[in-house]
Amino acid sequence: MDRRKFTFGMSLATMASILGVDIVYGALMPKGYQPLGLQDPDPFKLFNKDKEMVVLNNKPWNMEAQAHLLNDKITPNKFMFIRNNGRIPESIDVSNWTLTLDGESIKTKKTYSLSELKSKFQHHTYQLTLECGGNGRSEFNPPAKGNQWTVGAVSCAEWTGVRLRDVLEDAGIKSDAVYIGYHAADTHLSSDPNKEPISRGVPMDKALQDETLLAFSMNGEDIPLAHGHPLRLVCGGWPASTSGKWVNRISVRNKVHDGEKMGGTSYRVPCETVAPGSEVAESNMCIIESMPVKSLITYPKSGALIKEGQKLNINGHAWAGELEVSKMEYSIDFGSTWQNCSLEKPANRLAWQHFKATVSFPKKGYYEIWARATDSNGKGQPMVLPGWNPKGYLNNACHRIAVKIV
Repeated sequence: MDRRKFTFGMSLATMASILGVDIVYGALMPKGYQPLGLQDPDPFKLFNKDKEMVVLNNKPWNMEAQAHLLNDKITPNKFMFIRNNGRIPESIDVSNWTLTLDGESIKTKKTYSLSELKSKFQHHTYQLTLECGGNGRSEFNPPAKGNQWTVGAVSCAEWTGVRLRDVLEDAGIKSDAVYIGYHAADTHLSSDPNKEPISRGVPMDKALQDETLLAFSMNGEDIPLAHGHPLRLVCGGWPASTSGKWVNRISVRNKVHDGEKMGGTSYRVPCETVAPGSEVAESNMCIIESMPVKSLITYPKSGALIKEGQKLNINGHAWAGELEVSKMEYSIDFGSTWQNCSLEKPANRLAWQHFKATVSFPKKGYYEIWARATDSNGKGQPMVLPGWNPKGYLNNACHRIAVKIV
């Protein structure tokens, strides 16, 4: 993001809020002047994030949570990961924001204002799990290119909006529709107006699910700018890249959408297992759809010190893409034996599920607590890194934390 352009239209009060103090003599500041204190961006203030969040990139902005920050059942903005492909829009005019439906398989090209979407269609609220397809990429060897996410590129916020299905049905869909693709207001890092930083999509059956939303609210408030204000497509359970931010156009396609980051190795994995480091032909790459079963211990923080004889309460979340998690277990002996955790049902379909357990340790020493979730089809997390792929996607190996009994 170009900080100078981003701050150009800010009010004095907004600039003071970012700096954290009043701008003394601010009324005398030349029009259009940018204070030096704003020329080196502070992403924690800029995006209202907790200081323990980890910045992976600033061109574009990408940042993740640490596992212990994700302990809330509903993820607050301050702990929600940011994954961008281009420049965040520099100015948002909500009163003039529109969404256009077009494409080969729309019966009538139609444009809705944001106020029309809110007034014409019923509102729905769901907790929806969003996880970057590359979450866990840092563990792959040979290393995979891209942001080196550890475990914190996942969230489950409460999203409110209108069903994409209702809007599509209002405009009319042709019988040959097979895919939708989104287009948005973010711009390419090169500043080339003819290039989209990302334009992905989903098959029609996913687009028509009850939980696929055109969202305008997150956790009961306007969606924060970094997460797609004023309108975001939210497709829970699939790679978060399908949940396009700042959406202003949806194309209904008679073929698999061919937008930016729909081809090559982007959000694709080998259709069959390959040896680490292999070259894979594009024709042998399959688009990632439902995310795999996974879990995260969010309490305690790794490195906890526990007194001998004391029991330890652990808790966390588990999710399984389009499926539910049916069983949650933990191990303190490196996966040799497993004990059951108590597991809650999801608040709604595509929401993560919460687990907890009370752990006892036989004597003093170093331990690791491993977590393993199993989905409703009986597929469990692997204990070690799953199959290698060129971009380091879909790492759902067991999460683990270190504990010392003293």
